[in-house]
Amino acid sequence: MSDSSPARPTAPVLDVWCELQCPDCRTALDDLRALRARYGDRLELRLRHFPLEKHKHAFAAAQAAEEALEQGQGWAYVEAVLGRVEELDRRGEPFLVEVAGELGLDAGEFDTALIDGRHILIVDADQAEGKAIGVTGTPTYVIGGERLDGGKSQEGLRERIEEIADQLLADGA
Repeated sequence: MSDSSPARPTAPVLDVWCELQCPDCRTALDDLRALRARYGDRLELRLRHFPLEKHKHAFAAAQAAEEALEQGQGWAYVEAVLGRVEELDRRGEPFLVEVAGELGLDAGEFDTALIDGRHILIVDADQAEGKAIGVTGTPTYVIGGERLDGGKSQEGLRERIEEIADQLLADGA
């Protein structure tokens, strides 16, 4: 899922391998907000889905995030769900549909999308690509060909991402 802001063609890409039922991904939200604020459209921020088997609603949440993107509010939806990880854990798919309604999205279409599986291939492709590059947990960041694993600690990751992004931007200027 790409950020909704159009990035210029030469903007560096930060892939964020994330899972919407993951407390560590919720913790990473502050860093992602800070990166979006600092770089704007100079850095393309892409959410990549990596639902973990230990979280039973993660796969549905990834599909719901894709539906939110299709309806024009991908990041708002992701932030809303991550902010309430415990509620997702307790309530599952009805919670995902409810959040869509709270954001003014077409909740009925969310429900249908979760039933018909229209976004499964996107989620599967992200997960397969993540496994192929060595992603084992979330959040994991990839920028400039470097993988940074944030599942154990977020400490120092934003600073490292900024160093790489600044270098990529300087090289591209």
